[in-house]
Amino acid sequence: MTRFLLTPVAAAASALALLLPSAQAETNFGQVAMHVAYMLQNHHYSKQDFDDKVSGEMLHNYLNMLDFKHIFFTEQDVAGFKDKYETTLDDHVLMRNISPAIEIYDIYKERVKERVDFLKKALEGNKFSFDSKGTIEIKRDKAPWPKDKAAQDKLWIEIIEDNLLAERIADETRARDEKKKAEKAAAKKAGTAEVKPEVKTDGVTTERKIIEAPKPTADGDVDNKVVVKKDTKDDKDLTPKERVLKDYQRLLESIDENDTKDVVNFFLSSLATAYDPHTEYMSTDESDNFKIHMQHKLVGIGALLGQKDDGAEIQGIVVGGPADKQGELKLNDRIIAVAQGDEEFVDVKYLKLQKIVDMIRGEKNTTVRIKIVPADDPSGNRIIAIARDEVPLKEKLANAELLVTPPDLGKTLKVGWINLSNFYADMENNTVSTSVDVERLLRRLMKEKIDGLVLDLRDNGGGSLDEAIKLTGLFIPAGPVVQAKDWRGSITWRDCENEKPVYDGPMIVLINKASASASEILAAALQDYRRALIVGDKSSFGKGTVQTILPVERYMPFFSDKKGAGDLKVTIQKFYRIAGGSTQLKGVESDVPLPSIRDVLDIGESAAENPLPYDTIPPRKYPLFRKDPFPIDEINARVKSRVAANPEFQNVVEESKRLKEKIDKNTVSLNLQEREKERLDTEARRDKQVEDRAKRAKDVAERIKDNGFKTYHLTLDNVDKPDLVPESAFSKEMNSGMRTASKDDDSGNDEAKFPYGIEPVKLETIHVMRDLLELDHKPTTAAKSEDKSQTGTKPQAQ
Repeated sequence: MTRFLLTPVAAAASALALLLPSAQAETNFGQVAMHVAYMLQNHHYSKQDFDDKVSGEMLHNYLNMLDFKHIFFTEQDVAGFKDKYETTLDDHVLMRNISPAIEIYDIYKERVKERVDFLKKALEGNKFSFDSKGTIEIKRDKAPWPKDKAAQDKLWIEIIEDNLLAERIADETRARDEKKKAEKAAAKKAGTAEVKPEVKTDGVTTERKIIEAPKPTADGDVDNKVVVKKDTKDDKDLTPKERVLKDYQRLLESIDENDTKDVVNFFLSSLATAYDPHTEYMSTDESDNFKIHMQHKLVGIGALLGQKDDGAEIQGIVVGGPADKQGELKLNDRIIAVAQGDEEFVDVKYLKLQKIVDMIRGEKNTTVRIKIVPADDPSGNRIIAIARDEVPLKEKLANAELLVTPPDLGKTLKVGWINLSNFYADMENNTVSTSVDVERLLRRLMKEKIDGLVLDLRDNGGGSLDEAIKLTGLFIPAGPVVQAKDWRGSITWRDCENEKPVYDGPMIVLINKASASASEILAAALQDYRRALIVGDKSSFGKGTVQTILPVERYMPFFSDKKGAGDLKVTIQKFYRIAGGSTQLKGVESDVPLPSIRDVLDIGESAAENPLPYDTIPPRKYPLFRKDPFPIDEINARVKSRVAANPEFQNVVEESKRLKEKIDKNTVSLNLQEREKERLDTEARRDKQVEDRAKRAKDVAERIKDNGFKTYHLTLDNVDKPDLVPESAFSKEMNSGMRTASKDDDSGNDEAKFPYGIEPVKLETIHVMRDLLELDHKPTTAAKSEDKSQTGTKPQAQ
């Protein structure tokens, strides 16, 4: 990489140029890119220069972000990009030149258009018989790009055939499901024969839910901070060919909508992830959404928007929010235009959902006018004015349950169950705190005299380091919680500072492969202290790094336009367990592992590109909460016996094997008969699973009659009320704080279909709690903390 030094004259001229305001009142993204590059060099844990090596990684990331499946570019395209930019992107960026990003994106856009044109012609001119013996790769992220146009055309014929085949099978599945629903509705109306339960395939979340919401991908996939719910009401009436064409046309439209700001976002994100998977450039929209994610509140009208073909649909209204109080906006109304105060309306048809959201959000006590097509009068439209205000988002706040076990399972137990989806905090105003909320729930559960506590961290991607430390302090006396090491090798640690724990009874922490970062800090600390038993997937995610957020505008010239500068979330430390090990790559291993389909999925830190390595540091001295280890061997022996006898877990084991074989094979047949046979076999197997589950649930219900689990729900709204809210009186609206449109396939409580009305992992965790109580003596708190005189300074919170 060429380094440029400024002479004094040139430096003075450059400084003057930087101080003068731009003639155009818009952000200079070349300048943003340069400052992001220098910030990465200076602040990232690795202290890696932005050199030719990083330039190559950046180009690799950018091409894969645009064309993840390697189907739009050819080898010739990629070779041209490498020849031109593999070792020069660093030079361009440091000279404030982002033209390579625009050039590559424009070629990408042209390649997508070429493929959509090819698709149209192929759909018109090719006859797809679906009787070949060929196959197609499922995941192509590691596959080579097509060698040339001829090879690409051949690949695309296979892609089109696969898409058509999938749509055809989807039609058949939809017809079958609609027939089942009709039969079920008829049986319900007649009040007669029992109908087999509808098959609902439980999906597994494979996306990483780290402390930040996922970034948008360049090709318009639903991987955004705003959930885009694709409407299919009209799609089902189209032919498979029409649906396939429509999908790719939507893709092309979404690519055309991306402006310079979006392209720079993709480009700088590619640079950031060249350093490690959790270093990230965030556009202003993403920064706003990150704050909302952490604070669980926003300023807006209090409505959930979903993408429609020609606008946005109201899919939820926050109870007590501005729109709810105003009263005119209704569920399923469609927004077609937005105006700020008394200004002119802006048509929002065909705009990206994020852009519509940005127009509706704004400053507190300002007015937004929205033009809608009412759900109850699709032929007309109406204008509604709503004053923006702060809107609390309650769905992801901590909540709890009190579970009282039935006599059928032995001695009655009261188990407290706290659900925590992330470690949220208002880092600016300190108005929201995970630890404060959890303590309120915990004290109420203790008031109900629980026999044991489960802290459910499944799918908790982390959040505030401070909150993780404070929350750990609710369960252990004052002592070290986590260690950290910076780029210099300087080791620091953080203590929880409460004199004694709020709760010192039996405790389980429930994790899965998506439990990450702050979740792993808490779980690791409680495991090292012998404070809690860790139950769940074989291990957690494996993210052992600490990030901080740096506003890019702070590093830009004083008079420059900074409104579009965004933020850099950069890895500055690695964190370590107080016992000296790291959760990086390895995660926290469960003391009591349960069968999980996630164990065969390619998720976790070890599956990411450019992860920082695993290492260890010296342990700190800390007092064990209990002198004797947990009776893990005895508990696992009991668990193994129950799992072997539990059809639900055996289904998980068998489905995991099948999925592993599919993942390893990584191909799917293009033959209709083979695909149809596979579909019918899968549906028959799952029908049988659902039928057997329903029978087991019925048998249990008949055996226990009205003596089943008694479940009471605690939210931050009702935790201080004198009476507990039973399952029968608890609604989704109470939990989420949002009124949503009812759906035909809304099955209500998903747990109700299982025996005892409790999903398998939850039920087995309660069994493990019983094992712990039966096998264990009451934990004894160890003597006061041992010497902690090891030198070091306390790190700042994330």
